[in-house]
Amino acid sequence: MDKILTDLRITLAVGVLLAVGLMFAPYYLPPLGLWNGVFQWLHVFFGITWIGLLYYFNFVQIPTMPAIPAELKPGVSKYIAPKALFYFRWAAAFTVLTGLILAHLYHELKEAMMLEESARLIGIGMYLALIMAANVWFVIWPNQKKALGLVAADDATKAKAARVAMLASRTNTLLSIPMLLCMTNYH
Repeated sequence: MDKILTDLRITLAVGVLLAVGLMFAPYYLPPLGLWNGVFQWLHVFFGITWIGLLYYFNFVQIPTMPAIPAELKPGVSKYIAPKALFYFRWAAAFTVLTGLILAHLYHELKEAMMLEESARLIGIGMYLALIMAANVWFVIWPNQKKALGLVAADDATKAKAARVAMLASRTNTLLSIPMLLCMTNYH
């Protein structure tokens, strides 16, 4: 058990194998079929990863950084933040992708995108998620690359980029609350 739990890749692989095993159990009958169940599971997994990291940044990292001594800050900015931002942006992309696939599998994609009455709540949630994902890829990530020194930038540019990234991240935190309401209360 120690070997399984001390290596994250093995932990994840065993977790996936257990979930896949449950999918083929005789009592596992997703209401709309196996593929819907698989994509619902993936959508929730990626969504938890995305929003969990969003909340980590906003509830832990951003408020804590001013209190960290200057000599310790590179530990966060050079090692923790870039890795967290990698998972953050890809979780956003895969959450949106699996969500669109799910809407298609539920035969609700057009209705949701058109905000038709039958799918208005999920459509609003989808649009909020699309805005948030665009924020991740086109505002937060490019600015974080500057702020963290992953691309060349002078100190004034880094400071401005950090502020823009923080405000975009706070915008996503704000939008995540109604988005989660839409997503969890639709079906």
